[in-house]
Amino acid sequence: MSVILCTAGYDHTIRFWEALSGICSRTVQHSDSQVNRLCISPDKRFIAAAGHHAVKLFDIKSTNPNPVLSFEGHTGNITGVAFHCEGKWMVTSSEDGTVKVWETRNATVQRSYNHGSAANDVVIHPNQGEIISCDRGGSVRVWDLAENNCSHQLIPEEDVAVSSVTVASDGSLLCAANNAGNVFVWSLIQSYDHTQLVPLTQFSAHKDYITRILLSPDVKKLATCSADHTAKIWSVPANDADFSDSASTLTGTRNPSLSRPP
Repeated sequence: MSVILCTAGYDHTIRFWEALSGICSRTVQHSDSQVNRLCISPDKRFIAAAGHHAVKLFDIKSTNPNPVLSFEGHTGNITGVAFHCEGKWMVTSSEDGTVKVWETRNATVQRSYNHGSAANDVVIHPNQGEIISCDRGGSVRVWDLAENNCSHQLIPEEDVAVSSVTVASDGSLLCAANNAGNVFVWSLIQSYDHTQLVPLTQFSAHKDYITRILLSPDVKKLATCSADHTAKIWSVPANDADFSDSASTLTGTRNPSLSRPP
């Protein structure tokens, strides 16, 4: 069985690639706007492409170039998208300052939460009862879906935008990255009625703003990528709070037109 990679970007296309050969096997046009984020549904049937004001859902195996659903309701660039573990609902974040929860069967908004500042990223806690998002104002928020409110607000570094968040697959850790190139790590402790967040550590990961942060499925590695043209892999310690840079640092080609986000 071949391994397929999927990419998209500012060229208004979504491309499917044979990973081993590097051959592009399919191209889907996304004419409405650039694609800011991609997310594959848990059953691997659909791919969600987040654009300017809408998320479009494409059938991965179909030859139909048109989306099967369009999720419309944001008024700014959509910056993050994630699926419920069974694909029953989807969550998005946007520069319009909101985080929205969508019913995937009919593309309707079920919940909308206001950040008060442009939202940069959103993830779903493995317990499926909380979502975690971050914003340009410098805050990380935990939204309790059962209580329908913000249960926690964290400000890792005053007046520094938080660009990306990631949560461990086992629900043990929350990591956030910001525009100063710093990473912040919390331990998530689940009690019977709520989640506690205990600060573990923070460290300088890059010389420029971090664009994305992601924990590996086995929670042993943490990946960061940055506008300093590097991606780094960090070892996640088992018993202490000290992160150490692994041997591999990937360096990209400098883009003269790259500008700092607002």
